[in-house]
Amino acid sequence: MTALSSQLLPSDANTEASEADLVALVGSRLCHDLISPLGAISNGVELLAMAGGAMSPEMQLIAESVNAANARVKFFRVAFGQSSTEQRVSQNEIRNLLAEMSATGRMKYEWQAEGDQPRHFVKMAYLAMLCMETALPFGGRLVITEINGEWHLVAETRRTKPDEALWNALNGQAPEDLRPAQVQFLLLPREAALHGRHIAWEIGETEARIGF
Repeated sequence: MTALSSQLLPSDANTEASEADLVALVGSRLCHDLISPLGAISNGVELLAMAGGAMSPEMQLIAESVNAANARVKFFRVAFGQSSTEQRVSQNEIRNLLAEMSATGRMKYEWQAEGDQPRHFVKMAYLAMLCMETALPFGGRLVITEINGEWHLVAETRRTKPDEALWNALNGQAPEDLRPAQVQFLLLPREAALHGRHIAWEIGETEARIGF
């Protein structure tokens, strides 16, 4: 079992905040521009199905792919987009989104945090989920809870496959060869530092945990 680790990155202020804001602006812009065409494709598939009766296997595949892409973009919009301490995300919105993602992938998500939540904490939870996915190549069950302001994400799987150098990025030790698909390992500790939170993580053979 990897030892529990935690780190609060030093925060300089204005530079960290401005860089984070720029990254979030880019994320929001990309997701905003993608949601509309994906919605148009989804509507077009529905209209074709209504006009021709039963959907063909090909049309069904297109519909499922568009729905999966649409859900993922909505997820990315929160994970990589702008957030503030004033904004909140409803419990129903989160659970509906994660249900859509669970229906089309190997991961099954259970959002057990009660009530509407501040958007910046939802953002951190989503970034943590993306981090955990990298260590779960066989899929699994991921439960997200919030108790008295403390967030816990626990994933169970047949077998984990963590990249230790990558996970050490959560302690501020980012590898030089970080790939675009791993950017969440840089963004999560940065977001945590901006909100005065510590990141703790632990990975075993069949379980992974992140808390903040």
